[in-house]
Amino acid sequence: MYIRASHQPRDPADVVEVIREHMFATLVTGMVASHLPFVLEGETLYAHMARANPQSRMLDGEALVIFQGPHGYISPSWYEDRATAPTWDYVAVHCYGRPRVHDGDETRRNIERLIARVEAGRPNPWSLDDLSEDEIAELLRNVVSFEIPIERTEGKFKLNQGDTEEHLRAAIAALEREGSGALAAYLRRFNGL
Repeated sequence: MYIRASHQPRDPADVVEVIREHMFATLVTGMVASHLPFVLEGETLYAHMARANPQSRMLDGEALVIFQGPHGYISPSWYEDRATAPTWDYVAVHCYGRPRVHDGDETRRNIERLIARVEAGRPNPWSLDDLSEDEIAELLRNVVSFEIPIERTEGKFKLNQGDTEEHLRAAIAALEREGSGALAAYLRRFNGL
């Protein structure tokens, strides 16, 4: 991914935040992509996919997992001085690594890991215990569970860095009015406002 120096993460925690808050990502192996939820623990990503997915048989080389944070169009119409080009601001993280396919108990633990993550904080959380042993066995037979130890990451935070404070404040206000508060918050943070 092309990343200007001004679009680098400020801190490794910025990358971790994007992965944790935007866990539904794109897994790319070869020229095939699947959209899956990923759970990050330490420096490892955990996921699973349907066994019927052809990509489940393509987990033997380097993989790329793409996480997309907030993004949106930045219009020059928001500025008093409109003599500037429009742009698209966004947050994206790429993680690279080699998948390792699970078997047996690892598959169940991985499914439970995801369920615990997404059910956390719900008033009546669901768990595998809500299924019979036969239903659990069938579920586990129909998925391919895997982990990807992260070998390297790239984070891009393209957030109008270097623009005037007047333009930045106008863009933040317009994004908030349009319901893009998450992107506005990133503009504010990455531009010290």
